[in-house]
Amino acid sequence: MPEGETREPARRLGRREFLSAGVSSSLALYLAACGGSSNKSSGGAPASGQQVTLHNLFQQQAGYSADDVAGMTARFEKANPNIKVNNTLVSYEALHDKIVSAAPAGTYDVVLGDCIWPAEFGSKGIVRDISDLVKQLPDNQIFPGAIQMAQYKGKYYGMPWILDTKYMYANEQLLKKAGVTQDDVKTLPDLVKSLKAIKAKGGVKYPWMGSWAQAEAVVCDYAQFLGAFGGKFLDPSGKPLFNQDGGVQALQFMKSLLDQGLADPASTSALEADVLKAFAQGRIAMNLNWTFQLAGAKDPKQSKVSGDGVTIMHTPSGTSGGPAPGCNGGQPLMITSGSKHVNEAWQFIKFITSAPVQNSFAKDSLPIWSGSYENPKVVDAGGKQLVDVAKTQLVDMILRPQVTNYNSASQALQVQIQKALLGKTDPQSALNSAAKAFTSQVPG
Repeated sequence: MPEGETREPARRLGRREFLSAGVSSSLALYLAACGGSSNKSSGGAPASGQQVTLHNLFQQQAGYSADDVAGMTARFEKANPNIKVNNTLVSYEALHDKIVSAAPAGTYDVVLGDCIWPAEFGSKGIVRDISDLVKQLPDNQIFPGAIQMAQYKGKYYGMPWILDTKYMYANEQLLKKAGVTQDDVKTLPDLVKSLKAIKAKGGVKYPWMGSWAQAEAVVCDYAQFLGAFGGKFLDPSGKPLFNQDGGVQALQFMKSLLDQGLADPASTSALEADVLKAFAQGRIAMNLNWTFQLAGAKDPKQSKVSGDGVTIMHTPSGTSGGPAPGCNGGQPLMITSGSKHVNEAWQFIKFITSAPVQNSFAKDSLPIWSGSYENPKVVDAGGKQLVDVAKTQLVDMILRPQVTNYNSASQALQVQIQKALLGKTDPQSALNSAAKAFTSQVPG
C-alpha cells in the first residue's frame, strides 16, 4: 500500500509454505447456494460449450504465494472447464498504476486491489460496483473488519480476499528477564512502564522499534495508535478528525517513545522488514507488525529468537477497557469496468474467496470467514497461537481513510508525521497541516 506506500511489500512476505489439502465437498454446496444473481452482473457460468478466457492481475507475495494462486486457479478451471484463467503477477509498487491504466480497456478482468483504493477506483469508475453480487453471499459470516475493506459509501467495489492486520510481538525471554508478563501490556500506559523495565533490566538499549519511515508504513502504525486512543480519521461527512483528540494523542505517544529512549531512533527510517530483522536479532523486545513477522521471527535461518520465545498478542488499548483495533491491511478482489466477462470474473472471485478454498490455503493467509477459525484444518495450518489472537484482533480493525485522493493525502500525512517524530514541528501543528490534504477532497 510506490515508495510512499512501502508497507505492502514488507507485509506481503507472508508465511510461504504451501498447503496441499483438498477442498471439501461442501464447496459445491456453498457455490450452488450462492449462485443466483441479477441480469446486470450475473455470476452464472458461461453458456454450454462457450470457451472464455479471464485475464487477471495479482500481486507477487501478497498474502497468498504465487503457488497458492496457481493452485486455486487450477481447482477453479477443473470445476469450470469452459473458463481458462491467465494470471499476471506484479510488484505492489506497479499494481495501482497498472490497474488504473488497463482497467477501462478491459485488459484485465479481475484485479487485486488494496483496502485504501475503493474510494478512488469506485468514484472514478475504474472498477465495477458489485454490491448486488456480494450481498447474495452470507456476508454476515465475514469478519466486520474484512468486509469493510471493499466498501465505499455503502457500495461494494470488490470482494474481501486477503485478510491481515497488525499485531503486537514480544520476545518472551527479554520480558521474563525484566519481570514483565503479557498481562502487564494490556494498555499503552502499561506498555510504557513495561518498556522502561525491559530497558533497565532486559539488556536492550531500545526495547521498542516502529516502522516509522516516511512511507505508508508509518501511517499504518499511526492508525493503530489513533484507534487505541479512540480517535477517528474522518467524521461522517468525510472531514478530517485525526488532528483532534485521539489523533493528536497517538502522535504524541509515538514521539514520547523516542524522547524517552524506549523506541530505537532508527524507527524513523525503518520499514516492517527492518523491524522484523531487529526483533529476530534480539535487538528489540516488542513491536507492531503484520502477520508475516510470526513466521520470520520463528525461522531459525533468519532469527536468533527461539520459536517458543516469540509471542504474538492483541494490541494494547489506550486506556483500560478502551478500544484496541488492529490496522486493516486487507486486499479485495475487484472486477474492472472494462471487463467483457463479468459473469465469469465473479464466478472466479466467488470460488477463490469461498470458505472451503480459503480454509485449504490457510497457511499463507487466514480466511475472511469468522466460522473458519473453529475449523481444525485452519487452526492446524495457521497455528493455534496466531488463530487464537486473530479471533479477537480481526473482529475490530481500523480502516485508513477512504478518500478519493488517498495516495497524495497519505503522502502529506507521512511527511508531517515524520516532521513531528524528528522534532521539526509539534504533533498538533503537524496534523493540522496534514489535514489540509484531506480537506481538499471534501465537497464544499
